[in-house]
Amino acid sequence: LYALYSIREGTNAQGYQLIRSVALQEMIHMCLACNMLNALGGNPVLHPQTYPGPLPGDIGPNGTPLTLHLYPFSRDAMAQAMAIEQPENPPDFPIETLAALAAPKAVTIGQFYRALDKFLAKLPPNSWTAGRNQISDNQFFAGQIFPVNNYTDAHKAIDEIVSEGEGSTKGTRDDPLDFQGEVAHYYRFGEIYHDRVLTKADNQEGYTWGPRKLGVDWSGVYPAISDPGAHDFSREPAEAQRAQKACNRAFTDTVDALQRAVTGQDGALGEAVQSMFDLRVVALHAFTVPLAHRSKVAGPAFVYTPESR
Repeated sequence: LYALYSIREGTNAQGYQLIRSVALQEMIHMCLACNMLNALGGNPVLHPQTYPGPLPGDIGPNGTPLTLHLYPFSRDAMAQAMAIEQPENPPDFPIETLAALAAPKAVTIGQFYRALDKFLAKLPPNSWTAGRNQISDNQFFAGQIFPVNNYTDAHKAIDEIVSEGEGSTKGTRDDPLDFQGEVAHYYRFGEIYHDRVLTKADNQEGYTWGPRKLGVDWSGVYPAISDPGAHDFSREPAEAQRAQKACNRAFTDTVDALQRAVTGQDGALGEAVQSMFDLRVVALHAFTVPLAHRSKVAGPAFVYTPESR
């Protein structure tokens, strides 16, 4: 979201829509994962990420935990997003005029979910409680969030999460399209990183980056600092401090509404969506407020501050 909101209005329309589409699907993935946990008798507890900080479970390429940063819209931000979504066997598609990203062997989120799937498959049927605290909201995500009542439902949810993030698997090769035939998250970020539209091709890999450009303008972004959560705002102008406090309050409201939603409270997901709209408004304002160093601004730090009420 930090990268998304840092894009200046009127620029990077396609990149903006790609990032936004991923953010919406990730919210759906979270709800499906919570439905699985609820069906098994668990109680999801949301722990907001601190930036910079590691992914849950210390997931990262080469077995090294990936440290996440809040970057404004940039190639660094897209490279980080690709590292998060990286398939087990990322293909090295040909690319015109740009060097391909290195593709190290990774401990991926997909591998985690496949291991989880194997574990769930071994559980006895009575491990599942149908209808327990299930999240569903046809108003915002019609047909995309579904109840998990048994292993069959959980397997479907895991397939969707992995497929939409990393792509599907055809034989021994990872495919960039998900189960619906749409470009998976890793490759959407790749299109932005390379500024090339992923294109079907008659070659060994099956695809190329380009030749058509996506239309990325790396200059069409607010001059935002990275990792505002690690920044000392006590030395910044009062307006910048107020902007951060407003962002933190809106983020806290969003987390609290999501917490109610993932424990099965009716209507809470709708409240969370409304809080996200509120967060967007204050975040966009924060990106316009100069810091003491007038050439820089700071977007939302996404700090959870329940004590601010």
